[in-house]
Amino acid sequence: MKVDLEKYRALNLKLTPQRIAIFEYLEGNKSHPSVYDVYKYVVKKFPSMSFATVYNTLNTLVRNGKLKELSVDPDKKRFDPNTHPHHHLRCIKCSKIIDVELDYNLDLHDNKFKDFEILGSEIEFYGLCNDCKNKIKQ
Repeated sequence: MKVDLEKYRALNLKLTPQRIAIFEYLEGNKSHPSVYDVYKYVVKKFPSMSFATVYNTLNTLVRNGKLKELSVDPDKKRFDPNTHPHHHLRCIKCSKIIDVELDYNLDLHDNKFKDFEILGSEIEFYGLCNDCKNKIKQ
């Protein structure tokens, strides 16, 4: 997938071929990859690529709002290139994560929350994907 490098140039990142490969992997990626997933992809193209470069690049993108760090997988950090507000659903067996693009209207205008200015929310759902559910039935 073609990457709009201008949004990365604005971060004053050196646009090395290795970093561009990371950006290409993330562009439109809905698998919510871990650092290791990104590394496995990029190291095929650039065998001398270090894990630290991938890790640091992803963290730079998170700090600059171009990538979201997810905490829905208790076993590892996952990343989401879709930075627009949305929710997630995680399979408790295989850890597959999918986006939930639905709005939930939660009325939190209660006196219990008067000391907070709510800026946003994310809901994490969990369950079994069809593949894992079918394996259990067999």
